[in-house]
Amino acid sequence: MRRLNRKKTLNLMKELDAFPKVPESYVETSASGGTVSLIAFTTMAFLTIMEFMVYRDTWMKYEYEVDKDFTSKLRINIDITVAMKCQYVGADVLDLAETMVASADGLAYEPVIFELSPQQREWQRMLQLIQSRLQEEHSLQDVIFKSAFRSASTALPPREDNSLQPPDACRIHGHLYVNKVAGNFHITVGKAIPHPRGHAHLAALVSHEAYNFSHRIDHLSFGELIPGIINPLDGTEKIASDHNQMFQYFITVVPTKLHTYEISAETHQFSVTERERVINHAAGSHGVSGIFMKYDISSLMVTVTEEHMPFWQFLVRLCGIIGGIFSTTGILHGIGRFIVEIICCRFRLGSYKSVSVPLPDGHLNNHLPLTTDNERTQV
Repeated sequence: MRRLNRKKTLNLMKELDAFPKVPESYVETSASGGTVSLIAFTTMAFLTIMEFMVYRDTWMKYEYEVDKDFTSKLRINIDITVAMKCQYVGADVLDLAETMVASADGLAYEPVIFELSPQQREWQRMLQLIQSRLQEEHSLQDVIFKSAFRSASTALPPREDNSLQPPDACRIHGHLYVNKVAGNFHITVGKAIPHPRGHAHLAALVSHEAYNFSHRIDHLSFGELIPGIINPLDGTEKIASDHNQMFQYFITVVPTKLHTYEISAETHQFSVTERERVINHAAGSHGVSGIFMKYDISSLMVTVTEEHMPFWQFLVRLCGIIGGIFSTTGILHGIGRFIVEIICCRFRLGSYKSVSVPLPDGHLNNHLPLTTDNERTQV
């Protein structure tokens, strides 16, 4: 009884087989089919390898929302070298919301040599090359995001030569915290002096001939300091052509939350527009000589998340590739054989010619003979 039930179950399973097996005696192989199969298997292997590489890779997903954080402070990271002595220049931030000078106690003034050493100059050229490629290929920014904390530091390397040249420049570096509103960070002649109606700089004791606002921006960023991230102004160098020259940078800061498999941080991206002009009151070009960075905070916040292809999606895509190529090559091979058979059959029919054969009753037989011309001649 058990054997009977088992046999019925086995027969039922055979009837449900959606992949019937064809006996080998009914299978016909050909050279063209083998060639197509070899091409199909090679294509499958190549696309499978490419798909696996896509599966291993990750991409950055960008999401946008309104920034509702208005109470926190904005951190500004600064590393700028000005071609003037430290006692001649002063740096501060003017908060446009409170119309007062924000504290710049977090900045340090270090006397240095403005001319870079060969190693430092090579570092700057490499950084400028990366900046030019980033402007042309915006997708490279995703590579920088994914390699954050893993790549080498983007800071200017220390000077390797022991130069006896006296310092002729001032390196202003450090960080400071300001409100998340538009502001103006500037470096100009003289130290900043608090004033009830704004602020002022003590520039009367500095000779006009000492004005030289040639500068190099080794680093400028907003928010949390993340090693490996290259900002738009990193490596910028400007040489002043006149003593009374103003350099302006108009910056739009975008709050950014970065979530990768390596880090999770809150930072800020920014875009910048540059302008420079010579101050000449007689020609109508008014202003103050110096370096001015006017920044504004965007109301949108960007969330950048590193994503990876799920394994189930990889399997679905892989099955689609293998099944699609197998079916497509089979269809193309069938169509090709059909066309070849039609062409060969037409040529074969063209080799038979209609011949009139006299019959005993005097009529003509116009049917095609069953023998060829050679055989008919021999008869």
